[in-house]
Amino acid sequence: MTMPETSATTAETVGEPVGAEVLRPHAEDAFADELKALAAADDRPRPARWRLSPWAVATYLLGGTLPDGTVITPKYVGPRRIIEVAVTTLATDRALLLLGVPGTAKTWVSEHLAAAVSGDSTLLVQGTAGTPEEAIRYGWNYAQLLAHGPSRDALVSSPVMRAMAEGMTARVEELTRIPADVQDSLITILSEKTLPVPELGQEIQAVRGFNVIATANDRDRGINDLSSALRRRFNTVVLPLPATAEAEVDIVSRRVDQIGRSLDLPGGLEGIAEIRRVVTVFRELRDGVTADGRTKIKSPSGTLSTAEAISVVTNGLALAAHFGDGVLRPGDVASGILGAVVRDPAADRVIWQEYVETVVRERDGWKDFYRACREVGA
Repeated sequence: MTMPETSATTAETVGEPVGAEVLRPHAEDAFADELKALAAADDRPRPARWRLSPWAVATYLLGGTLPDGTVITPKYVGPRRIIEVAVTTLATDRALLLLGVPGTAKTWVSEHLAAAVSGDSTLLVQGTAGTPEEAIRYGWNYAQLLAHGPSRDALVSSPVMRAMAEGMTARVEELTRIPADVQDSLITILSEKTLPVPELGQEIQAVRGFNVIATANDRDRGINDLSSALRRRFNTVVLPLPATAEAEVDIVSRRVDQIGRSLDLPGGLEGIAEIRRVVTVFRELRDGVTADGRTKIKSPSGTLSTAEAISVVTNGLALAAHFGDGVLRPGDVASGILGAVVRDPAADRVIWQEYVETVVRERDGWKDFYRACREVGA
């Protein structure tokens, strides 16, 4: 079954000059050189329509050095086996569900997997409470539909339909935020690898290479739990929070450095002491105990994820660059930490004040941070 021709949105179609800088390039564009080097060095078997072999896809995400000396930067810092299982799942006919608390890089990993496997991470369905069935199945050009009735020309392909027809990887973000009846439109697609179009008396059959990567949040459970029928169609891989403080500092430093370069901010590594402080505060409040295990503390209502730590540090760098001397200091991160911790103005503020007075105040080398916290919390 052939599909109606579709054209990708390009710079020309939206009036943007070719080659203009974009704020956040897609993974396949931002790391095009690495993907090209991997493809050139990759002599292992590749599944149908894959740009790289499973080994090369895992290397792209986890990092490494190629025989020609090309350094592949790690996109994911965590257990290697998690990425290997995720890549292997995509090499089968089983869809992949990345599950984890907010901030565990689910979206980041799904984007880079799609970029490495298919060379295109843009076949994306963003899940919300208002996501319609058409976003997963197909829609209609109503001008064509009213003028000529149901036809291929009137059919508007969804990202999933395009992925099926072209043997690509489709992404569905925040699957549990999509209404249950819309979620279940994936069941036939994933089990039968077909998408019926009853209005035309036809069906779209997936070609080899098609698969789906979905992400879901297991902290707030989104809005709608997955049905058992749909969950069976996925192989679930749980992305954990960083196991150690050093691993989390490494992740935050790398991402802050990348974001900082795109925003022309000072390098994140110059503020490594404050990055380590932010990570320490977040981990202690998440775990309910200080790093040395001696003092139990209450945990606030927020997740205090690695992604939020990246946001706090990036905002601090912007403060340092535009209103300071360019060096990340305690006063630059204190307000960001307060905003991340205090989600419930009543309960969380008390928890934060107790942490500041019982932990921050007594910790060696944290006097400047203690004063900054007192100032922003006043």
